[in-house]
Amino acid sequence: MTVTEAEVIEALRPVEDPELHRSIVDLDMYRGAAIDGGHVDVEIALTVAGCPLRNEIRGRVTEALLALDGVAAVTVDFGVMTDEERAELRTRLHGDPAATAGSAPAHGHAQGRAIPFAQPGNRTRTLLIASGKGGVGKSSVTANLAIALARRGRSTAVVDADVWGFSIPRMLGVDRAPVVIDEMIVPPEVHGVRCISMGFFAQEDQPVIWRGPMLHKALEQFLTDVFWDDPDYLIVDLPPGTGDISLSLAQFLPRAEAYVVTTPNPAAQKVAQRSAFMFDKVNIEVRGVIENMSWFTGDDGRRYPIFGSGGGADLARRLEVDLIGQVPIAIPLREGSDRGRPIVAVDPDSEASQIFAAMAEWVEGHAPSRRTHPELKIV
Repeated sequence: MTVTEAEVIEALRPVEDPELHRSIVDLDMYRGAAIDGGHVDVEIALTVAGCPLRNEIRGRVTEALLALDGVAAVTVDFGVMTDEERAELRTRLHGDPAATAGSAPAHGHAQGRAIPFAQPGNRTRTLLIASGKGGVGKSSVTANLAIALARRGRSTAVVDADVWGFSIPRMLGVDRAPVVIDEMIVPPEVHGVRCISMGFFAQEDQPVIWRGPMLHKALEQFLTDVFWDDPDYLIVDLPPGTGDISLSLAQFLPRAEAYVVTTPNPAAQKVAQRSAFMFDKVNIEVRGVIENMSWFTGDDGRRYPIFGSGGGADLARRLEVDLIGQVPIAIPLREGSDRGRPIVAVDPDSEASQIFAAMAEWVEGHAPSRRTHPELKIV
């Protein structure tokens, strides 16, 4: 029995573009099929030339068509969308940037462009992961917490806002750059987490020497020009301290909630406290404290508090919030961050992974009440 083109189209309708998460039929990527007995030759138009997930699309299309009765072989031929088709696709998925460009800046807007996560009714929870100082493992906490939330079936995205010390792509194991479709940036995804970072636009061994206005503009683009597709969670890895980046993000994301990362020693806890107080000044609610490097578990099964103890609990008491997790020192956790093999993804049953899973469960179970924030003006 020979299949019809209508059957081919229906078989391909559930097949999604792996980056846009939409049906290739609905995206107008399907361009036709030639059917010769049990052989189906199908044409697919890629969004951009050199699409990094061409083979993934080929595999999905082939698998879907081979499941049809009467199909014995499948050939997938690729074309590329025209500039006009890409412009139409971007407008359909992400809107027209010219529609808001030039409007007066307002609350929830940057340079006249609306930031979706600041808009009333937006369902995304934005988590700002902060620390008072560097070296406390804030980025590894961000990466593994994001994966833990994704493993709970939540759509999760990460903005690496540590523009000077960007490390999220390496920690997650991202192996490709974002795709740009007519000025719409499509972030790469790994372990169920999408991410954007200055690391995609600067060499890892070169310093980013930018003044405040340029950093402000880069952050705006991370929030407005990237196709985030309404995730359940947007996790922002902030740079340490209380500088321009943190202030800009407080202005851009007034509905965000903050989590402060510290280590157990009192000196780190005192510095982390300043970061928490900054959020209070800019009307961002601190929801919890995360203590990293809490102990090392030896071969004898005992926990050794190498960096002291009590800093996280003391900070949580001072801030009147919960200590939502204590992450141990673990060589696989450190090695996983260095090698792009995050421990929650590669060893979900480990002690550290289970703690991240418990933190993700806590975050899910403690959604903040929606507060009305006054417009924040930063000079």
